Parts: sequence; C-alpha cells; structure tokens
Amino acid sequence: MTHTKFAGSWTAALFTALACALPSGLSNFHLFQFTQTYIYAIAMLGLNLLTGYSGQISIGHGAFYAAGAYVAAIMMDRWNIPYACTIPAAAVICFAAGYLFGLPALRLEGPYLALATFCLALVVPQILKHFDQWTGGSQGIVLTKPAAPFGLPLNPDQWLYFLCLLVLLALLFATAGLVQGRVGRSLVAIRDNPAAASAMGIDTALYKTVTFGLSAAYTGVAGALSAIAVAYVAPDSFNIFLSDNLLIGVVIGGLGSISGALYGAFFIEFVPTWTQDISKAAPWAIFGVVLIAFVYVMPLGIAGGLRAAIGQRFARAKPSQ
Repeated sequence: MTHTKFAGSWTAALFTALACALPSGLSNFHLFQFTQTYIYAIAMLGLNLLTGYSGQISIGHGAFYAAGAYVAAIMMDRWNIPYACTIPAAAVICFAAGYLFGLPALRLEGPYLALATFCLALVVPQILKHFDQWTGGSQGIVLTKPAAPFGLPLNPDQWLYFLCLLVLLALLFATAGLVQGRVGRSLVAIRDNPAAASAMGIDTALYKTVTFGLSAAYTGVAGALSAIAVAYVAPDSFNIFLSDNLLIGVVIGGLGSISGALYGAFFIEFVPTWTQDISKAAPWAIFGVVLIAFVYVMPLGIAGGLRAAIGQRFARAKPSQ
C-alpha cells in the first residue's frame, strides 16, 4: 500500500495547489460552481463514513443538509449572529439529530434503513414550510453574502470559495486520520461482519450511532456553508433529489474512499450541466447513460479505478527479483 499512500499524498498536494490558484482565472459564476463542489464534497465525506465505511445505507442525508442550512440562515437572519459561528452550531445540532435518529435505526438494516432515511428526507422540507415564523415558509430566507475579513482583497465569491476550501481540507485530513486508525478498522469490521466485530469486543451499537451523528454533522456543515454561499434557503431546495445526488456521488466517487468524495462532488456538479449542453430535450436520459457507463467501467468508483490503475503501473515498474 506504500505506493498508494505516496500517490495519495502527491494528489492531495496537487489538488491543494491547483485549488488555491483557481480563483485568479475564473469568473464569479464558475467560482461559485467550484465552491458548491467543495460543499458537496464535505457532505459526501459524511455520507461515505456512514455508507462506505460502516455499511449503513442512507438516501435521506438531504434532511441534515437542510437542517444545517436553516440553522445558519435562522441564526444569521433572526439573531444577527456572525456567519462563522453558525457553522459549528450546525455541526453540533446535526450531530445530535443524527445520533438520535441512529438510535432507533439500530433495529434496521439494508433496505429498511434506506426506507427510513428516505422518509426523513421527504418529511423535513414539509416541516420547514409549516414553521414560517422561523423558516420563512415556502418563500424561504434571503441572506447577504459576507465580505472578506481582515481587509483581504477578495470579493464575497472569492472569499467564500477559500472558506469552503479551507473547511474541506480540514475535514479531509480529519477524516483521513479517523478512518486510518482504530476507529476506521472498527467501522470496516462492523460493515463486513457485525457478529464477528461484536465478538471481538467492538461496541457495534455505539459505533453505529456515533457514526450516524458524525455523518450528519459533516452534512450539516455542508448545508450551513451552502446557505452562506448561496445566500438563500427554501424548503424546495432540499427535496429528495438532493439526497439522491449525494448517494450517487458517493457511489460514483468510490465507497470507502476519502478521495471518492471529491470525485463524486465534481461528478454531480458538472456532469448534469454538460448533459444539458449536449441535449436540452433529454439531459437526464444522457445523465442516466453516463451513470451506467461509469458503474460498468469502474464498479469500485472513480477512486477504486484509479487505485487499481496505479497499482498495476507500480507492479509493472517494479523490477523482478
């Protein structure tokens, strides 16, 4: 695995360098697209912890994304709290919500858990519409994009780009440390064989519920950043299609892979746009064909396909003994 870690380190360094240089050559619109990509990547990191590492299927993480967005929007709009304080608040509240949801979910497995999370994604937008004194109802809440602090020579879109990039990099490194240690090994053991993991002394119930909470916290952070970057939240923005997109991105990027969150985020942000450019009449039909092609060509996701290609290249380059 040495060559994989070596390649991963260089990939991380190259990505960071390119991402920092990107704003100088992009319009605000394209910069916003990359900002949204980083936000999706944060949400997919959380979903990958839950589905890719612990094996709990969720097709309702859009609910936690919405919760994080509304926590940020309400704190900023109703209470005039600085936007920087809303991000950790969204993480804490969504962690608690995810942990509490994970407790009854311990009794559910496979498609039954997926169905429960699906119902969660359907219910939350409807609930948001009925508390209009807080959420603005169907009209939502309009915010103002924050200016760059400390007199930095950046416009709001450029500042939000770097803010989302900074949060993403911090969570990427934190997640890498988490999954490469004892916690990651325990999660994989629970995913592969829960009975054997329990026999080895792993508290499967604790790991599953905490992982659900941590996954929701990541997604809540993404939602808060989205509210700040878009400067608008409304219940219809968080429909079931958002949850589907997050799961699609995780699968296409690569289950059980940290870098897969990045690949998946780029996929769901840019591929639908390209399919609309190809055909205005049937963009989703083309998107479906692209999805099938990716699953067929790279069954382990983009990250898995790249790992296999790198492994084969190093194997060929290694001198015979």
